[in-house]
Amino acid sequence: MYVKICGLREPGHVATAVAAGADAIGFVMTRSPRRVTPELAAELAAQVPGHVLTVGVFRGEDPETVRAAALASGVRAVQLHGKHPHGDFTALKDLGVTLIRAVDAQADLRCGAYDEDLLLVDAPHAGSGQAWDWAAVRGRASGRWLLAGGLTPGNVREAIEAAGPWGVDVSSGLESEPGVKDPRLIEAFLRSVRG
Repeated sequence: MYVKICGLREPGHVATAVAAGADAIGFVMTRSPRRVTPELAAELAAQVPGHVLTVGVFRGEDPETVRAAALASGVRAVQLHGKHPHGDFTALKDLGVTLIRAVDAQADLRCGAYDEDLLLVDAPHAGSGQAWDWAAVRGRASGRWLLAGGLTPGNVREAIEAAGPWGVDVSSGLESEPGVKDPRLIEAFLRSVRG
């Protein structure tokens, strides 16, 4: 099971996620309590080994803004969250990074439909930390797709059983307060997933 830990802002939390076995680390470079600058993302990404994917997360920014932040931070993947048109993905193809399309369950759930490499299916209210009807996407999402939205160390196994994803993505479910990760929860989440 592929695991992405998102919304990291502290070097120690990045190190914990890597040591615990995360496959991808996300840095939020859009409006959010978890927001980091491209410069801080670059510092954090520099400590991530090559086998772990570094992801810049964006929502609503135009492709040129995303391109500039991705290049400045050195992330190896770009995640576009929300109602980005197909053209935004096409415009970023030449960056040579992994493209991730993050949508809710009402969107086209075929991974690759927008020329993305990975699909992320999130809660109706992304970033809310609220659990949702994970089973509603079972059999609808295809290809390499990650389940997100309301996941915690305590419910991730249930969510995986309900939805049958290729991977999982978590952010607020590992926080002691908005924007502040708890290293013990990061470790517990990876243990729960990998069992």
